[in-house]
Amino acid sequence: MTYPRAIGRALALAGLALLSWVDVLVELVAFALLCVGLVFFLGPAIEWARHRSATARVLAARWCDVEVEAPYRPPPPDPVRERDGWYRDGNQLYKRAFWIRWNRRFTWVMEDPASGRELLWQLLNPLVTLVLPVAVLLGGPRALRGHGRWTRWWLGRRPAPVPGRGWWLHRRLESLGHQIGILALAVVMLFFSLWQLVVVAGALPVAAPVILWSRSITDTLRREAGNWTGVRIARPYLPPPGLPVPRPDGLYQVGKQLYEEPFWPVQHARTRWVLRDRATWRDMVGAALISLVSLVLVLPAVVLIGRGVVGLMTLWVWRPFASSPVTWWPFPEVSTHLGALAQTPVAVALVVAGVAPATWLARQQARFARVWLGPTESTRLAQRVERLKQTRSDVTVTQAAELRRIERDLHDGIQSRLVAMGMKLGAVEALVDTDPAAAKRLAAELRAASAEALTELRVLVRGIHPPVLSERGLLDAVRALALDSPLKTQVTGSLPGRIEEPVEACAYFAVSELLGNAAKHGAGRASIELGFADDLLTVVVTDDGTGGADPARGSGLRGIERRLGGFDGRLTLTSPLGGPTKATLEIPCQIGRKPSSPKTSTSSETA
Repeated sequence: MTYPRAIGRALALAGLALLSWVDVLVELVAFALLCVGLVFFLGPAIEWARHRSATARVLAARWCDVEVEAPYRPPPPDPVRERDGWYRDGNQLYKRAFWIRWNRRFTWVMEDPASGRELLWQLLNPLVTLVLPVAVLLGGPRALRGHGRWTRWWLGRRPAPVPGRGWWLHRRLESLGHQIGILALAVVMLFFSLWQLVVVAGALPVAAPVILWSRSITDTLRREAGNWTGVRIARPYLPPPGLPVPRPDGLYQVGKQLYEEPFWPVQHARTRWVLRDRATWRDMVGAALISLVSLVLVLPAVVLIGRGVVGLMTLWVWRPFASSPVTWWPFPEVSTHLGALAQTPVAVALVVAGVAPATWLARQQARFARVWLGPTESTRLAQRVERLKQTRSDVTVTQAAELRRIERDLHDGIQSRLVAMGMKLGAVEALVDTDPAAAKRLAAELRAASAEALTELRVLVRGIHPPVLSERGLLDAVRALALDSPLKTQVTGSLPGRIEEPVEACAYFAVSELLGNAAKHGAGRASIELGFADDLLTVVVTDDGTGGADPARGSGLRGIERRLGGFDGRLTLTSPLGGPTKATLEIPCQIGRKPSSPKTSTSSETA
C-alpha cells in the first residue's frame, strides 16, 4: 500500500468517524424520549447505529487488513401463534405479535454487552481517528493496521469475560460505566415516579396499572445493580390480592357497595394493594435520593477524568499544531516537549484519581439503592408467610402426584410381572411330574422374568432415591450425573460434609432436570458448581444453549421451583436469548453426618 493511498484512507476513516457522534446524538434523544414514556425509539436507534459499526468492520477488513467479526448475540426468534390464535409471552396473551416482537428485540439489544462497547466506541473513536492521518503520515500503512486492531478490540467478538480478571484500568472504567448506568436508571425512575404522582393525584382509577408498569424500571435497576456490583436487591412488594369471593346471593361487596360482576372489586382490590404497599412510596422517594447520591458519587470522578484527558489531549495532540503556547487550567502555559512532559504526570494522576475508587463507589451506590428499593423486615415477613402458604400447597400436590406415580409403576409393572410369575409357578407344579422338560423350560423363563422384575424394581427405587446419593453423597452423585449426561460437563466445588438427605435428593433431581433441559435444547457444554456457606447450599448450572428459558412456559422448571419450595429454596434463572443459560439453586440446610467417602471432599471433575 502506497503512502498517498494510506493517507487518503486515513482521512476517509476520520471523516466517517465523526458521523458516530450523530449516532450518539440520536441515541441520547431516544433515551430522553424513553424517560418521558415514549419507549419505542431507543431500541431502533441503537439498531440503526449498528449499520455504522458494520461499515467500520467492513473498512477495517478492506483498508486495514484486519478481519472483524460481528459480536452480537443471535437475534430473538419471531413469536409463534398458538393453536387458539393468541401469541403468548410468559403469562400474558396478545392478539398480535407486534408487542412481543418489539419487547424481545428491545431486550436483545439492551442486554447485549456489545451495545455498551459500541456506545463507548462511538464516543471515543472520533477523537482517536482524528489523529490517524498524522499517525499514517509518520508510521505509514502500519498505522492503518493499528487502527484496524483498535476497531476489532471495540467492535469485534470477545470471549466471555472472567469475573475478577482484566486490566486494572479496564476494570475501573467498567465500574465507572456501571456507576453512570445506575445514575441513568435512577433518573429514569425519577421521571416515572413524578408521572406516578400525577396519575395518583388526578386519575386514581388508572393508578394501579401505571404503577405496576413503572415497577419494571425499578426491577431493571435492582437486576442490573446486582449484575454489575454483586449487591443483590430483592423485590419488596407485597403479594397481589386474590380474586374476590361472592356473597351467598352471588353479588360482590366492596365496602357498602355491591357489584354484579367481579371487575370493579378486582380493580378496587388492586388499587388498594398498590397504594397501601409501603414499597410503592419507598420507590418514589428512593428514585430522588438515589439520583442525588449517584450524581454526587459520579460527578467528581467524571470531572477528574475529564480534566486529565483534556490535559493529555492539550499537551500532546493540540500543542504540536498550535501556533502559540497552550494551557489547561490551572497550570501554566506550555510550548516545549519538556514542559509538556513535566505536566503529563499531573494529567495521568487526575485520571487515576478519578478511576481508582470507581469499583468501591459503584458498590456504595448499589448498597444505598438496596436501602430504599429492598424489602424491610415487615415486608420480608409478609413475603415469607405468602411463600410458605404457596409452597405448602405445592408440596402437597407434588407429594400426591409422586405417590400416584409410584403406585402406577408398581401396579402396571412389578405387580403384573409377579402375577405372571405366580401363574407360571402353578404350571411348573403341574408339569414337574408329567413333563419335566417343559417344567425346566418354564423355570428358566421364571428366572429371566425374576431378573427383569428385579431390574425394574431397582429402576423404580432409583427414581425415588438414587443409591449413589445415599452411598457417596451429593457431590459424587452429581459427578455420576455428569458422566451419564450427553453434554460435556464439568463439575467443580466442594462440600464440607454430608447435607441433609432430603435436601440432597432435592438438589440431585433438580440438577438432573436442568441437564436434561440443556441437552434437549441444543447445548453442547455445561458446568456445575456446588458450594455451601452460611447454612445455604448453592448449586449453579450453566450451559451454552440457545437461551430463552422461562419457568412460566416450562413444566420442568416449574417442577424444580415446586421441589425447591418445599425446602424454602429458590431458583434464579438468567437465560437471555442466544444464551448462555445460568440456573442458580439456593436451598437453606444444615450439614449432617460426616461424609461416608473421602472422595466427597475433592474439588473438581471433568466428564
